[in-house]
Amino acid sequence: MSAEANVNKSCQNKWCGKKKAVTFSFDDGVTQDIRLIEILNRYNLKGTFNINSDLLGRSGELNRNGRDVRHDKVQPCDLRAIYEGHEIAVHTLTHPNLTQLDGDEIIRQVEQDRKQLSQLCGYEVVGMAYPCGGVNNDERVAEIIKNNTGVKYARTITSTHKFDMQTELFRFNPSVYYIEENLGEVIDSFLRIKSDEPQLLYIWGHSYEMDAEYITWEKFESLCAVLANRDEIFYGTNREVFGV
Repeated sequence: MSAEANVNKSCQNKWCGKKKAVTFSFDDGVTQDIRLIEILNRYNLKGTFNINSDLLGRSGELNRNGRDVRHDKVQPCDLRAIYEGHEIAVHTLTHPNLTQLDGDEIIRQVEQDRKQLSQLCGYEVVGMAYPCGGVNNDERVAEIIKNNTGVKYARTITSTHKFDMQTELFRFNPSVYYIEENLGEVIDSFLRIKSDEPQLLYIWGHSYEMDAEYITWEKFESLCAVLANRDEIFYGTNREVFGV
């Protein structure tokens, strides 16, 4: 059996026999996650939240889309309560571009973040999203993480606008960045598709981007409502849909 066939069989088993799955992923661990999680919970959706443990509790501000938006990190003591029912994952200690670091520093940034987050949330953290924009990952970085840390999957920022399961979990490409103009079209395409093979809609972003109105909170909630509570879809965290 090929690697792709093994992945597909594993996914179908993990998805309670369903052929479709939906998962969300949000980066940075900012306080806007609280409002976002309220929306996900309202529609029985699940997400994974990628956090820089050395930056927890820090205040900040960004200018995005011509607006000043808060970029305040959640407090360490609130981590477990805020993300209950969802997944916490690695985003490195301090958000560097890993392709610019040597091997030892890559391992430290990833594995120490994983261990600190595991202690804070009360379970073993195994997921990850690469930090920084642009070219934020490559084969060298992926191999170092795979062979030297407890991480079992790592997400890129490269949209595919597709839903086929990928065999390479250490450079997993999401379906769509949720501030892309064609988000609604990607969701509609996923809902219409019929396939005998597992199909995954993977949506990622940063919750503060809704304060900047790249996408409004209202539009995001309306899209969640469209996706939610469908009998043919499995809703899970990244870890649950990957089965790791």
